Amino acid sequence: MVLKDILAISGESGLFKFIAQGKNSMVVEHLETKKRTSVFGSSKVSSLEEISVFTTGEDIPLGKVFDNIFEKEKGGTAIDHKADPVELKSYFQEVLPEYDQHKVYASHMKKIVQWYNILHKNNLLVREEAGSDENREQQ
Repeated sequence: MVLKDILAISGESGLFKFIAQGKNSMVVEHLETKKRTSVFGSSKVSSLEEISVFTTGEDIPLGKVFDNIFEKEKGGTAIDHKADPVELKSYFQEVLPEYDQHKVYASHMKKIVQWYNILHKNNLLVREEAGSDENREQQ
């Protein structure tokens, strides 16, 4: 999945889209409320593109995990992020069988499923192949 410009901000619920860079801050837009706000350098901001999931081998980029969920659900939504932790672990086992069960907690799974559903709701689940084709056409 193409996750460029999609951000998670520590202490804030939901996901944000990067809008602009200021001198001491950046302007972001909440994906669900569409409310724009400034985020200052003291905030912990993570791009979803830079997040990966621990596995028993090499860490897997979050975009690849979203690809796996997308394929499992045939383009539909994932289970509810408020599901029972046992159900979340079972679901995650199907999506990413090689995840490291000692490092990936139910809270991580909950957040990943929640983020996937937010991106799905906002039609932002774009496959990397499709994104690179669009980039070539624009050049």
